[in-house]
This record gives sequence, structure tokens and C-alpha cells, in this order.
Amino acid sequence: MVTKQLNDSPDEADLTRADSLAREIFSDVANKWALLIIESLGERTLRFSEVRSEVEGISHKMLTQNLRMLERNGLVERTVHPTVPPRVEYTLTEPGRALRATVEGMCDWTHRYFRHIEASRHRFDG
Repeated sequence: MVTKQLNDSPDEADLTRADSLAREIFSDVANKWALLIIESLGERTLRFSEVRSEVEGISHKMLTQNLRMLERNGLVERTVHPTVPPRVEYTLTEPGRALRATVEGMCDWTHRYFRHIEASRHRFDG
């Protein structure tokens, strides 16, 4: 996986620049599966199968890819317990919990404006 390297340039933190590291990070975490995984983990530690049960509709492959991406970005910590079979658990790190506050805000916004958006879609599509 190729990743941009931070070179202390303010351009690297600029989300408006297509070639910035910030844009790459934003792109990683701003997808529906990552947001739903972050929300499902909350303040809990869950096993892979528990996360999959919490995030309805996610495939094994997509859950694996997103958990790895979140771990790579330092938002999720993966702990492997030396049992047979191995027990693997996932928990949010401090930056992951901080991002979860934003995700919760997005969830609240969705619930608050759900009816408005539904009515707007109906009018638009009608």
C-alpha cells in the first residue's frame, strides 16, 4: 500500500488539495463501513464476529479491509489472544474515540433530519 509521507508542509494537512496526506486519511475514514464500525465499537471491545453482527450487511471481506485500514490509521487497536482458535478483539484508540464523537453527531443529524430528507427525496423523485 502506497502512502504519502508527511513532510511538514502545510499543504499535507490541506483537505482541499487532491495530493495531500490529509485527503488520503479523510478518504480512508469517510466511508459508510468505517463510520458504522466506529459507531458499533463505541466504548466496547468486540470480537470480529461481534462487529460483523453489529454492522448489518457488511461482508467478511469488507469488514476485514476496513478494520485493517482503521488499525493502520491508528483508530482501532487489534489484540490477538493466544488461544486455539485465536481470539481477536478490536477496540477504539483515543483518536478513534475522538472520531466517534463526530460519527455520533452524524448519526444524530441523520435521525433528526430523516423525515425531512425522506420527504425531499419523494418530492424530487415524484
